[in-house]
Amino acid sequence: MQRTLILLKPDCFQRRLLGRIITRFEDKGLNFVALKLLHITPKLAKEHYAEHVEKAWYPTLEAFITGGPVVAGVLEGLEAIAVVREMLGATSGIKAAPGTIRGDFSSSRQMNLVHGSDGEEAAHREIALYFKPEEIVANTPAIATWMRAADE
Repeated sequence: MQRTLILLKPDCFQRRLLGRIITRFEDKGLNFVALKLLHITPKLAKEHYAEHVEKAWYPTLEAFITGGPVVAGVLEGLEAIAVVREMLGATSGIKAAPGTIRGDFSSSRQMNLVHGSDGEEAAHREIALYFKPEEIVANTPAIATWMRAADE
């Protein structure tokens, strides 16, 4: 099983899309092992987006991500990182394909509703930024035996 971080960003929260998007992840068979509501501070934003801090557009990104509540979650599943990235669609909602979360709900380059880790290293780093180890609840839902073969 693989884990990935998702952030349901302030635009997702303000547009009341949380339930619809969480349901899409659950319908796909991904398992939430951590979930919380928070405000991202400028300090946390700088840690999360460290590779972008020096870019000219970073202040706009920081203002957006710190501008309202965010729901952070850890999803677990087979190839969870790739599955989530595929479900999200292209980073720009303008370019995202219909059927993806961004393609169905976003029409912006920046306000793209959900962040998903882009690789295993990023997932480990990002999960640690948002969750203490004791906040992650290992759990295999009873339905799991009907979602994938035992040898997967």
